[in-house]
Amino acid sequence: MLSLLDQGKDLLSNLIARYRDRVDYLAIRLEESEGTDILLRGGRVETLSEGISIGGQVRACHKGGWGFASFNQLSTLEARIEEAIAAARLVGDEETLLAEIQPCQDTCRLPLTGADPRQISLTRKKELCSRYANILQSLDDRITTTSVSYEDSAQRIILATSEGALIEQSWVDMEMRFAATARNGATVQTGRETAGSRKAYEDLENLEDQVRGAAQRAVIALALPPVKGNTYEVVIDPILSGLFVHEAFGHLSEADMAYENPDLLEVMTLGRRFGPTNLQIFDGAAPKGHRGSYFYDDEGTPATITQLIKDGVLVGRLHSRETAGKLDEIPTGNARCLNYHYPPLVRMTNTWIESGNTSFKDLFADIKEGVYARNWLGGMTNGEMFTFAAGEAWMIRNGKIAEPVRDVNLSGNVFRTLRDIAAIGDDFFWDESGGCGKGGQSGLAVGCGGPSLRIRNVVVGGEVAGS
Repeated sequence: MLSLLDQGKDLLSNLIARYRDRVDYLAIRLEESEGTDILLRGGRVETLSEGISIGGQVRACHKGGWGFASFNQLSTLEARIEEAIAAARLVGDEETLLAEIQPCQDTCRLPLTGADPRQISLTRKKELCSRYANILQSLDDRITTTSVSYEDSAQRIILATSEGALIEQSWVDMEMRFAATARNGATVQTGRETAGSRKAYEDLENLEDQVRGAAQRAVIALALPPVKGNTYEVVIDPILSGLFVHEAFGHLSEADMAYENPDLLEVMTLGRRFGPTNLQIFDGAAPKGHRGSYFYDDEGTPATITQLIKDGVLVGRLHSRETAGKLDEIPTGNARCLNYHYPPLVRMTNTWIESGNTSFKDLFADIKEGVYARNWLGGMTNGEMFTFAAGEAWMIRNGKIAEPVRDVNLSGNVFRTLRDIAAIGDDFFWDESGGCGKGGQSGLAVGCGGPSLRIRNVVVGGEVAGS
């Protein structure tokens, strides 16, 4: 499998040299990937496949206009270059503004710390999924629906640009998702868990407790009272903090979102205060060992760490070379594509809130009536508004965790919610289970992290008070 890309290096260099003078910028990407996809519903196999994909993409920019073409036969590469250049020259009528970077020539591989999933048989992977499915199904007769999914992907990429970059990168990514739905009459509850890794196949083994927990939460929730809908002071765990910083704030930090929306760009003015003085938010692919980590983004910009909020003040945003050029800022290495079928977009990598100094116990102090929410069940965002469903929750009464409740949905405006952060815990957890979607490119691996947070004035949906 490696021979095609090895042969392609010289070909890319020759083609770049031949066509570089016809546009302002030209990039060619070759990609080889192999992976496994398994889906079990109710213990029955719906998907069981292994596959190899070989292809590439061409991006050309001329007078600010972009042309894009993808291909899966190397013999058609020259024709695709012609197409991308023709499209760029057709639509370009302004100025090409790409923030400068130092072109690199490098070969790098994200190392595994354990077993490579490519060395694990399809039979063994299916048996792992079946074992987890049996756990979900056998826990309780009220479990009516279960699903277990497994995916792994090994990608090797070569990127060549008209500026002289020639970068080869490779990595392996793995993810599993588990869900169990329990029913008692008209009451239906679901528990979910996810796990992901770019380190070792072993990270997806021995997850029995995690899988069992998803089913147990679904069953237990059947007998719980729904939370009374109200505005509460809320404590959320690190998993929900990571979800919040990614979904509710992180996407607004992607500079293409702001550049294409003047109203949002005005709201996201650098130097504006958004939170308390102890709030620090970061994004970056440079930290090692996480699912959003890499060496170079898909434009050849080196991975960095970008501080987005410093001491509660907005100080940075995430960029491709184009958005950085248009906003006269520094590229951050956040241009990413899911695979060769898609052009790079500004995407998060690993996004996190830094720990504070409040102990877990003190987060609850002086809360007369509130809600403690853990884990995630689902959620959605719409601009600056968000709604997240907690996987499990309890009432807080007089500073103590009290009775469990169900149907806890947390809603709000991200900017008001940041402002209403009352305390930041001294704990921290990395959630490596994320698969981010944007612009039709769903399932891009990311990492999320954070501490527990205490937040004022959170709208909690559930049973309407007094009903």
